Amino acid sequence: QVQLVESGGGTVQAGGSLRLSCEASGDIDRIDHMNYWREAPGKERTLVASISSSGDTAYEDSVKGRFTISRDNAKNTMFLQMNDLRHEDTAVYVCNMDVKPRLSTLSHDVWGRGTQVTVSS
Repeated sequence: QVQLVESGGGTVQAGGSLRLSCEASGDIDRIDHMNYWREAPGKERTLVASISSSGDTAYEDSVKGRFTISRDNAKNTMFLQMNDLRHEDTAVYVCNMDVKPRLSTLSHDVWGRGTQVTVSS
């Protein structure tokens, strides 16, 4: 089965940086969109950043200029570089990919377990 493994979370001081990674494993033909969401306490899940198979990116307004999403297609991995972190960025960051398995005609969403990012004020 396809699964996503996330890493890179942790605790940093405001103004610091973290780089998250999300690696997909399994019998994968291709991956279309790759996305990072975040879930803060008491708030709904929001889409932070996404990147298409061709490399087009989109960001939530609050992270523009600070976060950069990228992907390594050969390794089925995406990265989220987070700079100038703020206390309000504190959340569980969850990766998600639109995966086309080998020998399947259908794509489906695959979700990671999430990784905690805590930014001290």
